[in-house]
Amino acid sequence: MALQCTYVVERGNLNLMRANLAFHIFSLVGLVVVLTFVTSISIQAQVRGVYPVGMNATNSGVTPDPGITYSNLFVFFSRDEEKGPSGEVLATGQNSIMMDLNSFVWVSKREIGLLGGAVFSGSATLPIANNSLSSDVHGGLSGGGGFADSFYQPFILGWRKKRVAIRAIYGFLAPTGRFSAGANTNVGSGYWTSVVSSGQTIYLTENKATALSAFQMYEFHGKQQGTMIHPGETFNLDYSLTQTFPLQRSLRLQLGLVGYGQWQTTDKSGPSITPEQATAHYKVNALGLAANMMLPERRVSVGAKYFHEFECRSTFQGYTVQIFGSITF
Repeated sequence: MALQCTYVVERGNLNLMRANLAFHIFSLVGLVVVLTFVTSISIQAQVRGVYPVGMNATNSGVTPDPGITYSNLFVFFSRDEEKGPSGEVLATGQNSIMMDLNSFVWVSKREIGLLGGAVFSGSATLPIANNSLSSDVHGGLSGGGGFADSFYQPFILGWRKKRVAIRAIYGFLAPTGRFSAGANTNVGSGYWTSVVSSGQTIYLTENKATALSAFQMYEFHGKQQGTMIHPGETFNLDYSLTQTFPLQRSLRLQLGLVGYGQWQTTDKSGPSITPEQATAHYKVNALGLAANMMLPERRVSVGAKYFHEFECRSTFQGYTVQIFGSITF
């Protein structure tokens, strides 16, 4: 998530994670994109929100089928420039994140008539992450790995209509990852985050082959333990335009354009925050491509997304790759 922390997987762990991911991708079915979270890069230098932007770019409003869905998401962030408030390059180096995110979603079979036929669901996401931050001038600056901050969505309402699908969500990030003020091996953020979010998918054709999707999330951050720093709040936006092609009776290919944005909306504050740091709000923009393979009869989906970032402010700039798979039982 950079989020506000940076990660890179050690070679041994990376090989294990790749093998685990390959197993899931070739054996899983049915897409579920669930929120997951990681952490913060350094105490004074807030450079991203906690949401891993782009996760919900496709099929944003779609609720999984009734039952239990398992989703595995592998995320790789690579950024090699630090941008200033006006877009100027402040430093170059390598800001890398690799995450393996395991999400479990439960969806009710019943519809709630009083809420317009809404379907209730909930989810939990358990991430493993490693980080690495290096500078061309100063060399290695930080690195750490392990179990990161976990994310829970106890309240999700979904509506399935003929030409539109909508989700309304409340969730929270629990600071379960390792964090110590001043350490350069942190995996957790050191603070709680509450979020409200919504996803919408509009089907532009009657057969639902062409779809326009959008996902919005607002992050409310708590104070960081040990520093009393309050990070600025964050607004996130994912979006896509996709087209689905039937390849066989039980196999569909979805291709499309995707993008994301992330904006800091309030100043960060705390005893060690300077006026310049308080008002340096980050801004992120990205565009890219997505491809999903779906097997509706088996309730399985696998896919990948690529995003190239541009016009970033007060944060790192680079690219993002996401590979995912899911199955509904």
